[in-house]
Amino acid sequence: MAELSTLARPYAKAAFEHAAASNTLASWSQALGLLDMLVADERIGVQLRSPSLARDQRAQLLIDISGEDLEAPVRNFLNALAENDRLLLLPAIFEQFQALKADHERLVEVQVTSAAPIDDSQRAKLAEALVKRLGREVNIEVSIDPGLIGGAIIRAGDTVIDGSLRGRLNKLSDALLS
Repeated sequence: MAELSTLARPYAKAAFEHAAASNTLASWSQALGLLDMLVADERIGVQLRSPSLARDQRAQLLIDISGEDLEAPVRNFLNALAENDRLLLLPAIFEQFQALKADHERLVEVQVTSAAPIDDSQRAKLAEALVKRLGREVNIEVSIDPGLIGGAIIRAGDTVIDGSLRGRLNKLSDALLS
């Protein structure tokens, strides 16, 4: 997995730099998202791996399926990927592009796993506290895990805040055992 991200990094960075310079981050993000879904489709993935198709035909396959949704710079990018036999890196390229875009826009995706549902006022207070702590705008996604017993676990990039009752009990258990 690390190898894929290493191979994808220069392509994601090049796409991002071009999109940022031409003020087309949103359209590039949308196009790369579409290409990510296409490559993930099993039927298309089989064709992209097929040795019976030349590299340029593989890129053309994605261009043809996408139709009018791909602008000329994105089509050129696809052709460059095909030329270097890197079309299957599109999911990793999209993921890294999105991370660069979020960093550029000073936005962070936050996953909150809670023991109970979170109402709108709690979500607003949490968002306000996270904006202060992280210094960025936040986009909160909430999931429920009754196994946490109480509290929540917050993940924002590399930062993890474990405020769950289960986490506190584990810490207490570790402290008593050591």
